[in-house]
Amino acid sequence: MSSLRQLPIRLRVRKSSARFDPATFLANSGLGKTIRQYSPKTVIFSQGENAESVFYIQKGRVRLSVVSKQGKEATLGLFGPGDFLGEGCIASDQPLRMATATTTSPCTILEIQKKQMLRTLHAQHEFSDAFVAYLIMRNSRTQEDLVDQLSNSSERRLARALFLLANFGKDKSEKVIPNISQETLAEMIGTTRSRVNFFMNRFRKLGLIEYNGEILVHSSLLSVILHD
Repeated sequence: MSSLRQLPIRLRVRKSSARFDPATFLANSGLGKTIRQYSPKTVIFSQGENAESVFYIQKGRVRLSVVSKQGKEATLGLFGPGDFLGEGCIASDQPLRMATATTTSPCTILEIQKKQMLRTLHAQHEFSDAFVAYLIMRNSRTQEDLVDQLSNSSERRLARALFLLANFGKDKSEKVIPNISQETLAEMIGTTRSRVNFFMNRFRKLGLIEYNGEILVHSSLLSVILHD
């Protein structure tokens, strides 16, 4: 009899000792989660469709774009590993997608159903803390992009965009940007393709970048951003 009484206690101890790991949650499929593989130029979700899930990029790059009522398309940004897409569906006032997400390279993406995302955010404080920190960082980035668009020249906006796409951060080593069209760059910084082409050639001649399909960004490109 004594051994039977102890069994539930041992089970409860084992259950409580298991810690939730946000990285593991975002790396694996499971209840309400599906890992999907996408080829380049594949639409993940479209502007105006029902928003029922959040996407987390494990590998690859995704372009987020929006089309105005007049039919003009604009690129909101390029996103890569560690970024979330479609997180607006968590808000009750955003039942429809506000933009279109299209892959620009082969992608591995975790799709999390809205109900599962909300359930995890409510139950797991470590995950909700990390997610809120990500949203704050992304909001700050959006504000920086707006200031950049309003106050800087197209040349400096292009240099900053290339720097961000190259993910320059803690280290200052040279970084490679996967193939991206000049049209997309032009949409991102609010200028024409001819201006982007002009500045790309200028950066290349100055030795700030190497451009042959892929773009190799040198840390010296920072001088264009910091130059008064």
